[in-house]
Amino acid sequence: MTAEFFNGPLEVIGKMQTAHPFESFAFDDFLQHQISEDNVPKVRFWVHSPYIILGLQDARLPKLTFGLDYISDAGFDFIVRNSGGLGVVLDEGVLNISLVLPKADFPYIEKGYDIMTELVTKMFPEGKVEAYEISASYCPGTYDLSIGGKKFAGISQRRIKDGVAVQIYLCVTGSGSERAQFMKDFYRYAHAEDSEKFSYPVINPDHMASLNELLDADFSIEDVERRALETLQSMGAELEDYPGPDDNQQAMYEQFLGNIKERNKKYVTFD
Repeated sequence: MTAEFFNGPLEVIGKMQTAHPFESFAFDDFLQHQISEDNVPKVRFWVHSPYIILGLQDARLPKLTFGLDYISDAGFDFIVRNSGGLGVVLDEGVLNISLVLPKADFPYIEKGYDIMTELVTKMFPEGKVEAYEISASYCPGTYDLSIGGKKFAGISQRRIKDGVAVQIYLCVTGSGSERAQFMKDFYRYAHAEDSEKFSYPVINPDHMASLNELLDADFSIEDVERRALETLQSMGAELEDYPGPDDNQQAMYEQFLGNIKERNKKYVTFD
C-alpha cells in the first residue's frame, strides 16, 4: 500500500532544528502549508526533554493548577499542544516522528494512521506490533501501538490546508511504566475523577513499556531514527536534505509559532 506514497523524493528534517516543543508543533503546521505548495513529502524527527505535552482536553481538568504544580515540582515543563488527544511524556528516551504528506493522498483520516503503523511495523520486524486501543494507557486511542499488550507508541494527526501531519511518539529507552505512573499521578493531582463532562483515562502503568523493555534491546534514539530512514528507503523513498524555509516562508512559520504561544499564555510565562 505504500508504493504510491514513497516513490520519489522525501525531504528529511533532523531533530536539531527545533529547540522547544512550541517550535516543533509550529514547524509541523508550517510544513503542511509548504507541502500544499511544493507537494514534496517530508519526514521530521524531534526530541524534547523533559516536557509534558498536554492536550486541549487536559486544559479543562477540574484542578489543573494542582496538576501543573506537580509537573513543575517534578522538574518537567509543559505546553498545551494545538492538536487532539491527551497528555504525553517527552524526555530524552522518546523519539517523535512526523510524516508530512499531501492531503490528496489521504482522503480518509484512517489512511494516515495506517501508513505510520505500517512504517513502525516494518521498522521492528523482531516484535509483533499491533494497533488497537490500550485503554489503561495515557493518551489512549484506536491506533495505539503495542507489543504483547503493552503500549510503546501513540499516533496523532493534524490536517491543515492541503497537507497532513501524522505524528508519532516512540518510547525507545527508559521505563514506560514510570512514565505512565507520572501521568497517573498528574491526573490524580488534577482531580480528573471529578470531571463531569469528560472521562480521563484510568492509567495502569503495567500496560506501558519502552521498545528496549519489550524487545530486550539496547536501541538509542539515533538507532531508531536510522531504522526509520532505512525503512522509508525500502518503501521507495528517495531521501533528500530539507532545504529550509526562505524568508517569506520563515515569516509564515513565525506566525504559527506566535499562534501556539498565544494559546499557551494562560499556562506559561514567556521571557
